[in-house]
Amino acid sequence: MATLTSVDTPARSLGTRPKAWLGVSAAIFAIAWGGNEFTPLLVMYKRDGLSVATVDLLLFEYVLGIIPALLIGGPLSDRYGRRRLMRPAPLVAALGSSFLAFGSDSVPMLSLGRVLCGIALGLAMAVGSSWLKELSQPPFTDVAVSGVGARRSAMSLTGGFGIGAGVAGVLAQWAPWPDTFAYLINVALCLLAAIWLYRAPETVAPQENPGRLLDDLKVPAAAHHRFRTVALPLCLWLFTCSAAAYAIMPTLMMPKVHNAPIAFSALITVITLGCGFAIQSVARRIDRPGSLRLPVVALTLVITGMVLAAAASATLTMWLTVLTAIALGMGFGSGLVAGLLEIERMARPDDLAGLTAVFYAVSYLGFGVPAVMAVCHDATGVGYPAMFGVLAAACVACLAIVSRAREA
Repeated sequence: MATLTSVDTPARSLGTRPKAWLGVSAAIFAIAWGGNEFTPLLVMYKRDGLSVATVDLLLFEYVLGIIPALLIGGPLSDRYGRRRLMRPAPLVAALGSSFLAFGSDSVPMLSLGRVLCGIALGLAMAVGSSWLKELSQPPFTDVAVSGVGARRSAMSLTGGFGIGAGVAGVLAQWAPWPDTFAYLINVALCLLAAIWLYRAPETVAPQENPGRLLDDLKVPAAAHHRFRTVALPLCLWLFTCSAAAYAIMPTLMMPKVHNAPIAFSALITVITLGCGFAIQSVARRIDRPGSLRLPVVALTLVITGMVLAAAASATLTMWLTVLTAIALGMGFGSGLVAGLLEIERMARPDDLAGLTAVFYAVSYLGFGVPAVMAVCHDATGVGYPAMFGVLAAACVACLAIVSRAREA
């Protein structure tokens, strides 16, 4: 069982280190930066000759690193402590960005870089988020504020995703070495974050006599009614929103923005994640423990965004594309906070990391949506407006499930 304690810092000195969480937050931010800097460059790789399906598969491939790291990293950190699992994560992210920087002409190198960035991000989301939550409460801080750990985690991730994408897009559009320079910036950031992270105190005492790892991989709280009927329908849409807004729409808009397609892709990414970041503070005020207010608001925003995406993909108009990014970004941000708050309330200390891992693992399947839509479009000729309409209808079904959930 994970025990919340500092194993290397006397309790009486913790009050002098109320911001020990900053190192973990910085590492999560840098890793998220590396995970999403590839996104605005999708149009660059497509413009330079890679097929739409290949590039969308590269987007999805980092999920192949994320999901195992999420599902195994959390339970391992409960057994051996947060530091042992999280300290290597920024270094893995730096290695992944290095492969991306020097592998622009090689799909296998790009694939390896994406998977390594995914492994780092999976560790950051499962282990880093749990560590950050624990460092945001006593005895590691003087004041306990409900939900502050979930908010810091969500904002670190969203901030890294958005700023990383924005900087990468601008550099790739106008700076020298367009397919290299942005990734080298992230390598430097990850190395700096690794140094800062090294000082963060441990929060979980390693287990002296751990049982079978298979038993640790089980997450009983995933069967919780509230998880199945609220958190799960929410997490299905988090990265489906992101993928729709900044992986699909900029590709469709390339003929309209041919003078600066990479910068436009970066702009849409920043708008999406900027709105997702900004709404998180508002979402905290909307939330009421035990109620369905915030989950319902989040899914309503997602439905609105998918309807706008259908209209924007049919008309290819700039203002509709921007509105789509705003709505889907707000749906992503409010849904992320709602889901993390649900998990924080229902999880025990010994399965917090595991339940967080399940939540994010399901969420990241949404990055497969662009590849599936590209294949469907090429194979059947079904248009993107119709496919966005199907996504909107599916989200309406999830909203119905959430609305009927018990308030408890």
